[in-house]
Amino acid sequence: FHLSGTVTEPAIQSEPETVCNVAISFDRCKITSVTCSCGNKDIFYCAHVVALSLYRIRKPDQVKLHLPISETLFQMNRDQLQKFVQYLITVHHTEVLPTAQKLADEILSQNSEINQVHGAPDPTAGASIDDENCWHLDEEQVQEQVKLFLSQGGYHGSGKQLNLLFAKVREMLKMRDSNGARMLTLITEQFMADPRLSLWRQQGTAMTDKYRQLWDELGALWMCIVLNPHCKLEQKASWLKQLKKWNSVDVCPWEDGNHGSELPNLTNALPQGANANQDSSNRPHRTVFTRAIEACDLHWQDSHLQHIINSDLYTNYCYHDDTENSLFDSRGWPLWHEHVPTACARVDALRSHGYPREALRLAIAIVNTLRRQQQKQLEMFRTQKKELPHKSITSITNLEGWVGHPLDPVGTLFSSLMEACRIDDENLSGFSDFTENMGQCKSLEYQHLPAHKFLEEGESYLTLAVEVALIGLGQQRIMPDGLYTQEKVCRNEEQLISKLQEIELDDTLVKIFRKQAVFLLEAGPYSGLGEIIHRESVPMHTFAKYLFTSLLPHDAELAYKIALRAMRLLVLESTAPSGDLTRPHHIASVVPNRYPRWFTLSHIESQQCELASTMLTAAKGDVRRLETVLESIQKNIHSSSHIFKLAQDAFKIATLMDSLPDITLLKVSLELGLQVMRMTLSTLNWRRREMVRWLVTCATEVGVYALDSIMQTWFTLFTPTEATSIVATTVMSNSTIVRLHLDCHQQEKLASSARTLALQCAMKDPQNCALSALTLCEKDHIAFETAYQIVLDAATTWHELYTALYNSTVHGAPRVPHEGLQAGHPGHDPSQPELQSGHTPCH
Repeated sequence: FHLSGTVTEPAIQSEPETVCNVAISFDRCKITSVTCSCGNKDIFYCAHVVALSLYRIRKPDQVKLHLPISETLFQMNRDQLQKFVQYLITVHHTEVLPTAQKLADEILSQNSEINQVHGAPDPTAGASIDDENCWHLDEEQVQEQVKLFLSQGGYHGSGKQLNLLFAKVREMLKMRDSNGARMLTLITEQFMADPRLSLWRQQGTAMTDKYRQLWDELGALWMCIVLNPHCKLEQKASWLKQLKKWNSVDVCPWEDGNHGSELPNLTNALPQGANANQDSSNRPHRTVFTRAIEACDLHWQDSHLQHIINSDLYTNYCYHDDTENSLFDSRGWPLWHEHVPTACARVDALRSHGYPREALRLAIAIVNTLRRQQQKQLEMFRTQKKELPHKSITSITNLEGWVGHPLDPVGTLFSSLMEACRIDDENLSGFSDFTENMGQCKSLEYQHLPAHKFLEEGESYLTLAVEVALIGLGQQRIMPDGLYTQEKVCRNEEQLISKLQEIELDDTLVKIFRKQAVFLLEAGPYSGLGEIIHRESVPMHTFAKYLFTSLLPHDAELAYKIALRAMRLLVLESTAPSGDLTRPHHIASVVPNRYPRWFTLSHIESQQCELASTMLTAAKGDVRRLETVLESIQKNIHSSSHIFKLAQDAFKIATLMDSLPDITLLKVSLELGLQVMRMTLSTLNWRRREMVRWLVTCATEVGVYALDSIMQTWFTLFTPTEATSIVATTVMSNSTIVRLHLDCHQQEKLASSARTLALQCAMKDPQNCALSALTLCEKDHIAFETAYQIVLDAATTWHELYTALYNSTVHGAPRVPHEGLQAGHPGHDPSQPELQSGHTPCH
């Protein structure tokens, strides 16, 4: 029960040899207290304590074993006891003499407290069997460390250190060390005492994203702790009391973001019971602890649940799969119907508390339930479609999406199943955390282990993991409120997709992809890729791009169907379906034009652009597909800058050096460029000049007819100044003529279009187009005279004419008919100064 020894730390260059005195108490295989003379303070044991412990474990024969000291003293007579005490005091007189004197006085006093207690303590004899025994935890040190990391505000890797502490808590839970909850309590108290919380609250400032993620992990860990399947009721009651106390504090962070926004919270966790349909604006805000508080009401006593988690042989083959909430499916395999995030929180709790096999059994039951529901939903939607073929409405069936959810249900199922299919298969003994190993995943191999009886033939943990990820990613769900929750949806989706990308697709997995892709296209309101979706649905661009690239080598037709369906962004369309308001679970309180509260809209639009670019690249050389993709871009993309990017992308792909230009793709590029010109013609755009120059370059690559066409329809695309100073000037330049290898007839046709454009521009804006118009018309006498007359008629004074020509000067001297400046000509003002050298008029 008590181990003591000296540990020598050898000398190094700058430090002399040090000897540390170490004492360790232990009880029922746990170290219950430690002391070391080194004085090092840390959350973890110092190296000397670890060294002595390892020495005792590895060389038990080298450590002398004694009876408890009370037993030894019992064997001594009075003289021996006196000698023992006096020697002990002499050896340590400086430390123990005052204590020895005090104890002697108390023992000799009849009424002292020490004489009221029978016997005396013995630190070497261990605790009573009823006494609590838990690993030693330096509570003061935990508090100091967390306080220090928080005070550093995310600098010096403090966020990483706090994440390591959370990982330590998870490790303790896995080892079923009761200190896990104690340590998390200490961490939480320091988080709640962080002075920045009240400061941010007063200023209405948002906390940093990394700090918010730490709070999320805190909430998730408490959920795990209260869902411990073997905790005592009194333990749970004390946690609940503590959680409610934190929950009631004014500065306690909200689950869906910061205090800054007073918008109604739409992500109510369990839409059940009498209060399910209450107006969301009246619902109290949920804090990071609300889910853990609610989870205190959950228990593990359900006999069906116990059968699922405790047996691989739990079946009922006589069962008929006829009702929605059947306990078994048609194959006799068990199902578990519970609010999906709650059910997955149970899986996470089982994994976290060191019950990997039980967690896996429950995960498989949940996935089988989800797949069965998916099939039932598809059948139900097909029936509805037959009955109501023209009903073009939809409704959100999931107010609370599983991807980006505070409890990360899909991530939990995916990780649990992936852990089970690691080739080293250490998962069910050591149960190493899959997410921690994701960094090395490229080198890890996964195998199809059909190790569970509740799997279809040819299925494995791997296929199940992939399928549940696809089900979650494709789910139609509403865009949550608040910047933080919207960013979290994007981040979780990207994290899940990056994990999927690390798995090499074989034939078995391609079948899963095909199956899910077909379901997503046909499943109506249950799918984010259904034919009709709610305008507030989370867009599917990122997910569809992944599906497209995965399916393209195996089933191009299906890949394009998915990608084209996903291109829509209904929130930006005024005529988008508003949803079926007759459904009780639909959010009636949402205002129709809420999209300014889509804080991640710019990110979403860039993802939409990425999806379109991926399709354009893949469709090179395929006229039919390119036309379809072009139509989709023109219909669905509302941002001129993104259409311009796509036009440039298409141009680059079409004109790659290693092959002849792809004329169809070049035409797509030009068509997109023309759309950008029309969109930005009447709006200010700082890139407009660059866009105009690029369009002329693109039209030049397409050919002479394209240049002719843009000059003939210039007024729908350009301002008069752009048309004369950039477009026509570039078209008529020697470099363009050489580039296009034009013959005389083609040159004249272009020149004629350029002159017509010049005259029209001069009419519209003589002051800015005078010089360019005259320059463009100089080789044709009639056109030149016409241009000159237009400019002249527009200038009511000599000064205006001079200004127009002077302003229009770009390169060289203005070219004006000589007779236009004769004395007495209308418009000549003799008071104006003569044009100086360098601006001499000539014909």
